[in-house]
Amino acid sequence: MLPVRGRDGRAVRGARILGTRTAWTPVGDGEFFCPGCGGDRNYQRLTGRRRFTLLGVPVLPRGETGPVVACAACHGHFGTDVLDHPTTTRFSAMLRDAVHTVALAVLAAGGTCARASLEAAACAVRAAGFDDCTEEQLDALVEALAADTGRVFGEPCGAGLAIELHEALDPLAPHLATIGREAILLQGARIALADGPYTPAEREVLATVGAALTLCTDDVTRLMAAAARTPS
Repeated sequence: MLPVRGRDGRAVRGARILGTRTAWTPVGDGEFFCPGCGGDRNYQRLTGRRRFTLLGVPVLPRGETGPVVACAACHGHFGTDVLDHPTTTRFSAMLRDAVHTVALAVLAAGGTCARASLEAAACAVRAAGFDDCTEEQLDALVEALAADTGRVFGEPCGAGLAIELHEALDPLAPHLATIGREAILLQGARIALADGPYTPAEREVLATVGAALTLCTDDVTRLMAAAARTPS
């Protein structure tokens, strides 16, 4: 665009003679968490071609731009990295699965699946969103997992269980604040403590949970000690 040299009308009119215009082309769509709206919205993924304009008419290509993500509601344009953030619906599902996996892992590590532990686990899982979860369902799942893997109750956290925990927690951790990650670990700790002090296997499982949630070892130790000092 021409530089504005003063406040006279000629300068303003001159600024409108030359300009640029972007022609956007949709190349995909879907649902995302819109940072402008603050909620789940539909989006279009756009690529653009810029052109110089003369008196508003495109005349010369100026190269490509984008891609960008355009919100269908607020029409804001955002970088494609916004698609890395899960939608509210997806985030809720990830959180439910994470709490469920941690609860099963701690129960399996505890060895006996005492009624108190099952009640604590079912309460945590229901609070995370599985409203119809029961103690009997969790007990059956732990038994089935043990039968399927040949795993003995109460043994240290093996490679298979560690992989399951990381698969459930690794995608979630970047989207949780520290207090949220600590809350998941504390839920696991309270399940472990429901039937008595931590066993070595429970401590190992909780250490694996902390690592998957990107909590440092000192913080894991602090949180486990705090849970042990707090009456359930």
